[in-house]
Amino acid sequence: MTNNKVAIILGSKSDISVAEKAEKILREFGIDYATHIMSAHRTPNKVKKFAGEAEQNGIGVIIAIAGLSAHLPGVLASMTMIPIIGVPVGCGALTGQDALYSIVQMPPGIPVASVGIDNGTNAALFAVEILSVTDASLREKMRGYRAQFGDIGV
Repeated sequence: MTNNKVAIILGSKSDISVAEKAEKILREFGIDYATHIMSAHRTPNKVKKFAGEAEQNGIGVIIAIAGLSAHLPGVLASMTMIPIIGVPVGCGALTGQDALYSIVQMPPGIPVASVGIDNGTNAALFAVEILSVTDASLREKMRGYRAQFGDIGV
């Protein structure tokens, strides 16, 4: 089985606008994805079950979108070997800075990649790049996508 699907996990329904940015890019590249809502704090058993089954379900990358304490990306990373891309959500008193720090300050041995606050677009593009390591057609689509931005040496 090839692991060429992307899972988008939202910590809350309120994060849907960030997920929609990622979904748009994944559709553009023809990547199979599914979006789920589950919380590291409110539904930890659901998160654990999902992470434990993700690889056998063909998931190659997980985009985890969360605000405030933003534990979702790190919790998922602690439960699977699948690459996790964290997307901090710009909400709360610190407008997403707390979420950003929570995602990027992971302990040694449990890496999580992070993109900028509310940047679902870059999260999806990074997921495409990860999947393109073993999929030459995706790599060519990415070259075409980047070409629209000018000569960037790819």
